[in-house]
Amino acid sequence: MEKLVLREEYIKLGQAIKAVGFVSSGVEAKIAIQNGEVSVNGETETQRGKKLYDGDVVSFNGQDLKIVK
Repeated sequence: MEKLVLREEYIKLGQAIKAVGFVSSGVEAKIAIQNGEVSVNGETETQRGKKLYDGDVVSFNGQDLKIVK
């Protein structure tokens, strides 16, 4: 499981999956999220601006990402 350390209070979903390399561009992130391929804490998420906080877990394409403060 990948970990992403927050520098601020939160990070947006599209930024997070791009930051850890799950996708290579913002456009790719937008498409994957809009197509329902990304889940946050087990729920499908279609808003790329969804704010992620400490403890949230993002899943995409068999990969997991945990947000840590």
